[in-house]
Amino acid sequence: MAATPPAYDQDIRTDEQRIRRALDGAVRTPFWLEDPGRPAPEPALNGSTEADLLVIGGGYCGLWTALIAKEADPSREVVLVEGNEIAWAASGRNGGFVEASLTHGTENGRRHFADELPILDSLAAENFAAFEETLVRHGIDAEFVKEGVLAVATEPHQVEELRAATTAATTFYDREGLAGLVRSPLHRAGLMQHEGAALVHPAKLAWGLKAACLRLGVRVFENTPVTDIKDEGATIRAATWAGSVRAGKVALATNGFPSLLKRNRLLTVPVYDYALMTEPLTGAQVEEIGWTRRFGISDASRQFHYYRMTSDNRILWGGYDVVYHRGGTIRPEHDQNPETFARLADHFLRTFPQLGDIRFSHAWGGMIDMCTQLAAFQGRAMGGKVAYSSGFTGLGVAATRYGATVMLDLLDGRDTARTRLKMARRKPLPVPPEPVLYPAVQIIRNAIARADRSGRDGFILKAANAVGFSFDS
Repeated sequence: MAATPPAYDQDIRTDEQRIRRALDGAVRTPFWLEDPGRPAPEPALNGSTEADLLVIGGGYCGLWTALIAKEADPSREVVLVEGNEIAWAASGRNGGFVEASLTHGTENGRRHFADELPILDSLAAENFAAFEETLVRHGIDAEFVKEGVLAVATEPHQVEELRAATTAATTFYDREGLAGLVRSPLHRAGLMQHEGAALVHPAKLAWGLKAACLRLGVRVFENTPVTDIKDEGATIRAATWAGSVRAGKVALATNGFPSLLKRNRLLTVPVYDYALMTEPLTGAQVEEIGWTRRFGISDASRQFHYYRMTSDNRILWGGYDVVYHRGGTIRPEHDQNPETFARLADHFLRTFPQLGDIRFSHAWGGMIDMCTQLAAFQGRAMGGKVAYSSGFTGLGVAATRYGATVMLDLLDGRDTARTRLKMARRKPLPVPPEPVLYPAVQIIRNAIARADRSGRDGFILKAANAVGFSFDS
C-alpha cells in the first residue's frame, strides 16, 4: 500500500489555470490598510525638539511604550518618531493573531527558558489581560474577538502530537469532532487553545493606540526616519532627516530594521512573510466549510499556514513560505512574491476545495524580525539611557506590549520580575554574517520541510538546536 503523500506535497498541485484565475486582479497591498477609517499621518519633525523619553519606531512596540509611559507619568514629555506611517510595516500587515505566549510556544520556552517558564507564563497572562483592558479603557475598536486558536493536524504524525499536547486549557478533536468546527479534507485532528488567544484587525489596533497616545499628549511625528543616535553624556541626541530630538531616555522599537546600535545588528534577521485575502464568502460558502465561529487556525507543521475569518467573512490565508533575501535587504519590491502567492493559492484551494472558484482580493507581504531564539529579547545601552526590544519572530501582537514594559523598567532602573529574566539579561545567538547566512537559511528550510513530512528532526535540525538555534517557518 502506497504511503499517503504530504498534505501540501508540491508534486500534487491545483490546476494552474485555477490558481491564476483565483489570483487574477488581486490588489498587491495589505487588505487592512485599505480601511476607510485610516487616519491621516501626523506631520514630520522639522527642526529640533527635546523630550524626557524618545520612542523610535511607531509599530506596536513603540506605540505601547509611549502609551504606557505617558499613563504612568502624565507629566513626562514623550515623543514618538516613525520613519514612515503608523501601521505601514508589520503592524499593518500581520494576520491579527493575539497570543499570550512570550516564548513562541511551550516547546521553544522549555528549550531556552526552562527554569523561568512559570514566571513567564504568569507574566504572559498578566500582559494579555492588560492588553484587552487597555482596548476597553481607551475605546479602541480593533475588532478584538476572543474565540481561541485551533491547531490542526495535516500530516498523520501530527495527530498524536496534538493529542499528547492536550491540557486542561485545551480541547482535542479527532477528525469527526473537528468537522463540527471547520471542514477540510486535509484536517486530521485539532487542538483548540481557549485561553490567551484572540484576533484583531491589525491596522485598527495600531491606529487606535496612536489615537490614545495623542489624546494623552504624546507628540507623534511620522515620516521622520532617525539616522543616528549619539550619547552626549546626560542626554541622547537622535538625528533625523530634517532635525533632531534630544532626550534623557530613548526606547528603540525598530525591530527588524537595522538597529541603531551596531552591536545588535546580527541579533535579528529580516525575513518576509506573505498572505492572501479572499473576497467575502457568501452565507452558503461559510456553511459549506462549517467555519461559523471567529477562531483562528494554524496547522501543526513548522512550515505552517495561519488563517482566520474577518468581520465581513473573508478568509486571510498566510504563512508557509518565509523568505530571506540575500544580504538581509529590506526593499518595497520584496513585499511581492508571485511564486509564493501561487503556492499559497494552491494550498488554500486544496484545503477548502468546497469553495470552488473563489478569488483572492488582496495579496501582500511584509518583513518580520526573526532571532535565533524565536522570542523577543530586551536590553540597555549607552549607560542605561537607551533600551531596546526586538526579535519577536512573528509573535509580536501581544508580546510587543510586554517588551514595552521591560524597556520602561530598564530605563527607569527598576528591579522587577521582568528585568531579572533571561530575556532582559541575555542575548540570543547572533546569526552568521553573509556570505554564510543565505546558503545556511536554504539548508535549514529544506531540513524543516523534510521534518514536517516525516515527523522527525534530522541531523541538521538536531545539531542546530543543540547549540541554541531554534527554527520555525
